[in-house]
Amino acid sequence: MSEVQPKSEALRQMFWRSEILQVMYWLRGEGFGDLVDAPLIERFLGVEAHIGVTYLDRLVDDGDVTRDGEWYALSARGLEEGALEFASAFEALTRPSHGECSDDCWCHASVDEAEACASQRNGPHHHDHGDEW
Repeated sequence: MSEVQPKSEALRQMFWRSEILQVMYWLRGEGFGDLVDAPLIERFLGVEAHIGVTYLDRLVDDGDVTRDGEWYALSARGLEEGALEFASAFEALTRPSHGECSDDCWCHASVDEAEACASQRNGPHHHDHGDEW
């Protein structure tokens, strides 16, 4: 997640807000727990301790993150925002590509439906056998 950060302070704040919320949301989803400390977040962000804590404290001030001593957790609002940031960041990787089905397709319900759907998506397999069409 450690990308080159923006030069202006306003954009840098937005950048780190997005990065931290995504990482905290991902850590929670991966089973690291609701409470994480700054070193864990910083490890995944690839930043120095003073940078991570500075932006974490800003998220606490904004109400996206709660703090209990050395531990941080997403607030209800931070959880929602983290989910949105995470989804937005990985949207291109998670949406169906051309020819793939969406999550609500019947092919996810059974093997028969999956085979029928794949066959329909890929189209009929025509082989050149003279005038056999």
